[in-house]
Amino acid sequence: MTGNAIYLDHNATTPIRPEALAAMDAAARAGGNPSSVHAAGRRARQTVDAARAALAAALGAGDAEVVFTSGGSEANHLALHGLEAASLIVGAVEHDSVLAAAKAGGLPLFTLPVTRNGVVDLAALERLLAEAPKPALVSVMLANNETGVIQPITDVVALVRRHGAKVHCDAVQAFGKLALDFDALGVDSLSVSAHKAGGPQGVGALVVAPGTVLAPLIAGGQERGLRGGTENVPGIAGFGTAAGLIGDTIERVRATGAFRDRLEARLKAAVPGLTVWGGGALRLANTSCIGLAGLRAETQVIAMDLAGIAVSAGAACSSGKVRPSHVLGAMGATEAEAASAIRISFGWTSTADDAERMAEAWTTFVARSAGVKPVRAAA
Repeated sequence: MTGNAIYLDHNATTPIRPEALAAMDAAARAGGNPSSVHAAGRRARQTVDAARAALAAALGAGDAEVVFTSGGSEANHLALHGLEAASLIVGAVEHDSVLAAAKAGGLPLFTLPVTRNGVVDLAALERLLAEAPKPALVSVMLANNETGVIQPITDVVALVRRHGAKVHCDAVQAFGKLALDFDALGVDSLSVSAHKAGGPQGVGALVVAPGTVLAPLIAGGQERGLRGGTENVPGIAGFGTAAGLIGDTIERVRATGAFRDRLEARLKAAVPGLTVWGGGALRLANTSCIGLAGLRAETQVIAMDLAGIAVSAGAACSSGKVRPSHVLGAMGATEAEAASAIRISFGWTSTADDAERMAEAWTTFVARSAGVKPVRAAA
């Protein structure tokens, strides 16, 4: 359940599937530490193992390749700090957790630019791979959390391999929206998070290719020595159950593409100055990032909230703070343009009526706000 009648912020977190909630309740009631050898411990271990197998199957990976973490942010940090590298090449539109991990790593850091549509510049990647100390670790997300733009990961991998480098892929936003095949992608590591696909918050995973050396962030015996600390058994149980339903979740999300497109067409017809960021690239079916210079994002978010509709201003990773998006800045947006962008993201619970009501509420708000002064750049 959400506090709004219409919830259109699935890229921040998607409502938990009832099946996953039931699995969490059962695991919490059963108790037991998976490292204990008595019956309760063995039952907890079976729960973790079953969830690992379900997630591995959903991702086209082997069970032994899955390392459970507290979420996508930890998984990204584990990859960027745990994989051996002499330098880092990180996409300009990566999630804040990747950017933070890269900056904290102490290695020479190179930023991979993107086009106006938010797609990584492969020619620039080739130049950076030739310039960066070897071996380099390249981090490129599969789908952007703000714009939904899908990156050409197989092309990135092909380039990276020619230069003897490694590649990490943040697939957190793609999980539950695209069918993923870890082996086919060919990356060294891949991060996912349960709460983006109908699972609970506070649990994620890093998938690591066989033979890849990975140093832990948290020392301990759990997760084959790669992630110390007692496993979050209820969270992992919910994650595994959500993973087992991933095909249904993906189909429901794909279906939102039709009314996402109708929504954008209606908004552009009503407001000719509207920008759809990433609209010229391949995107997730559920995501629309729109902007109208002159209307601040926070004003729009509050207006929609008062109308009973939950949307967001960019990424929901800043403790509720609204700031101009680094993603849109990397795509060439001015400060005024970036400050006006909001994200509408549908999910497995969304309906066509949700999109219609969003269109009506937003166009009504814009009409009432006619004559609003342009956003001024910060001093």
